[in-house]
Amino acid sequence: MERLRLSGGTELSFFSAGDASSPAVLLLHGTPNSSRMFREFAPALAQAAYVIAPDLPGHGESDALPAVTFPAIGQAITELLDRLEVGPRFIYLHDWGAPVGLHIAMQAPERVLGLIVQNANAHRSGWGPGWAATREYWSQPNEKNEAEVTAHLTLAGTRDTYVSGVPSDVAGRIPAEHWEEDWRVMNLPGHLETQRALIADYGNYAARFDAIAGYLERWQPPALMVWGRHDIYFELDEVLSWMRALPRMEAHILDAGHLLLETHAATAASLMLDFISRTQGNARERNRN
Repeated sequence: MERLRLSGGTELSFFSAGDASSPAVLLLHGTPNSSRMFREFAPALAQAAYVIAPDLPGHGESDALPAVTFPAIGQAITELLDRLEVGPRFIYLHDWGAPVGLHIAMQAPERVLGLIVQNANAHRSGWGPGWAATREYWSQPNEKNEAEVTAHLTLAGTRDTYVSGVPSDVAGRIPAEHWEEDWRVMNLPGHLETQRALIADYGNYAARFDAIAGYLERWQPPALMVWGRHDIYFELDEVLSWMRALPRMEAHILDAGHLLLETHAATAASLMLDFISRTQGNARERNRN
């Protein structure tokens, strides 16, 4: 892992792989994870891409920010990209990484080579009945509602992110050490506070869904979806919303859970490499014409 001191004084951890002259791919993890979720996945992707995988502030080995919001995290990652002199990039959206990545994309849409959507929500259709308490908290952020929506911040809740709702034969392929390590890291200074702050700020992200829809409609970035169908957080209706927003999106629904890379990393890497190659080839063809 490398460390970068941000202009605000906190430190950001990240790793990179591949040739910096190759198309850049920014990998953005979600909760309760870190860039560690990409460790076994990145080498395959680095065959044809320059991979940048940060620990979001307040996750992994990155310091927490003094004021935690998704736009603030997006600015921190933008500073990383600028310091690494990364120009055009593919952006991998997953879970918490969706509000971060879409913030980055919408700030510089001309630099987006494509979006890779992996169990990432950007529409109200993705919310099932399990979101009722969270939506109530956003409208009435009192202590009682906050306690209810943060009750999952436990070892058992961390485990659920990996295996809840996932068929037993698929879940059985995921080592317990992965969620145990996540829970250990979540208890580092400032990390649980970051989780609580982002649960609250996700309501502000949801308020930007119309602006996101406008960005997608105007720019129509090339897009690949690799979706775990057994996700307990986001409804399959979200898949159709993405496909309506991006009619040329290539979509693959896999027999996996929310953390698809835990069981289908090789499949996802193959699909992404093919997508990157075709997208770059199409761009070169347009430039020649």
